[in-house]
Amino acid sequence: MTDQTLTHPSAPVASRRAWQALIVLLAGMCIALLDTTIVNVALPSIRTSIDASEATLSWIISGYALAFGLALIPAGKIGDRIGHKWVFFTGIVLFTLASLACGLSQNDLQLVASRVVQGLAGGMFVPAVTAYIQLLFPPQLRGKAFAIMGAVIGVSTALGPIVGGLIIQAFGADEGWRLVFGVNLPIGIATAIAAAILLPTRRETAAVSATAHGAGARAGAAPAGAGAASAPKAGLDWFGLVLLSAALVALLVPLIQGEDEGWPLWTFLTLGAGVLLLVAFGAWEVARSKRGRDPLVPPRLFRHPAFTGGVVLALVYFAAFTSIFFTISLLWQAGLGHTALESGIVSIPFAIASIVGSALSNTLSRRLGRTVLILGTALVTIGLTWVWIVLLLTTPIDLTNWMLIAPLFIAGLGNGLFIAPNAQFIVATVERSEAGAASGVISTMQRVGSAIGIAVIGSVFFGTLVISGPTPGDVAAGFASSSAAAMGVSVGFSVLAFLLVFALPRRTNAPGGH
Repeated sequence: MTDQTLTHPSAPVASRRAWQALIVLLAGMCIALLDTTIVNVALPSIRTSIDASEATLSWIISGYALAFGLALIPAGKIGDRIGHKWVFFTGIVLFTLASLACGLSQNDLQLVASRVVQGLAGGMFVPAVTAYIQLLFPPQLRGKAFAIMGAVIGVSTALGPIVGGLIIQAFGADEGWRLVFGVNLPIGIATAIAAAILLPTRRETAAVSATAHGAGARAGAAPAGAGAASAPKAGLDWFGLVLLSAALVALLVPLIQGEDEGWPLWTFLTLGAGVLLLVAFGAWEVARSKRGRDPLVPPRLFRHPAFTGGVVLALVYFAAFTSIFFTISLLWQAGLGHTALESGIVSIPFAIASIVGSALSNTLSRRLGRTVLILGTALVTIGLTWVWIVLLLTTPIDLTNWMLIAPLFIAGLGNGLFIAPNAQFIVATVERSEAGAASGVISTMQRVGSAIGIAVIGSVFFGTLVISGPTPGDVAAGFASSSAAAMGVSVGFSVLAFLLVFALPRRTNAPGGH
């Protein structure tokens, strides 16, 4: 059977091969993003099961997010060079093996190391999802494919705490947290097998892509490898990647370990070293670009002030969003003594609203333009502020999930409205020829934002945690106070994200828009 995409101005059709590939790709996307939140409800169980330190709990989330983000750009470039099929396959296999290692971990070091490998693997295969959508679907259907991807992202991220709570409730704390990682094994194995069979190779992808794009593709830019003489020379910027990785690790280590160790001198020295390494990374990227080499992060992107603001927006918003259920899970289980399932149930209003918001976001972004992002961040800010006030004013023993239903629903609706279209508007700040590089930078900054958010929130949470006595009321009061402080920081991040939205263009049909 020959895979073809029949195109007609009024009725574009994608091939069966394209839709089959999308199902495989989104299965991988699902487990990668499920693991960003499913672990939250397992943190108290991990804490007691292997006597994990407070810093370890932050590293379990931050290490995954940071490694994920740092792998995105080089993995995308390698996929462009050798084909995305086997990069995706390798990433899925490594992710599945790392998930098994997480579940078998016996101490802090093993678990954190396995989570870092898991994050690297996720960052390896996720770029293939957007790449295949661009290559296999005609422009008229690409928006539909991306909308489906956005829905999967929203559902996977939002349902993580519920799935984790059900598993721990069914199998107990000691075995349950291990099976939270084990849920990836059957999905990962099935996805790897399906990827080997169904994903088109580089040559097959080129044939399907040529048909999918039709005459428009033939009339467009020259094929890959036939660019203008002034195009940067191909070659991965490994030294730039090492500099960026070292800088971010140098910043995260003191943020996570500092409170646990009493903020000794080395934490401040390491923070300073991280800043210097970031400066060195910027200088290296500029120098590499001037030599005609392909930089990891093209400096030319930051000539657009709106893009710079958008990148900061991505970092700040994900710092606020990712940390919400880190705080609530610790409060609900370690502080108030509820089960993991009860902790997961708290997230249901947020999950439902995120799905609703994601479903509406594409239509609203076309009608309202940037206003949909303003509305989304405003709702998130209102919802988180409401949660913060509840934590601040309610007596801990009287705190119930009913008090958080409305504010979490509002925050979830805003999150759904923001997540899907935000990258489109940030990419719209640069020229079309820079869109691919801009997308890679944005995706990386989202994950880095998640890592930094957890590091900062974890430091605030545990740094303010004071338990005045041995009774359950004393424990609840201590955790409630720390949760309010941590949620206050999340509110601050969300307010800043709301303000940064105004740096973006009003519509995505601005120069460079898609």
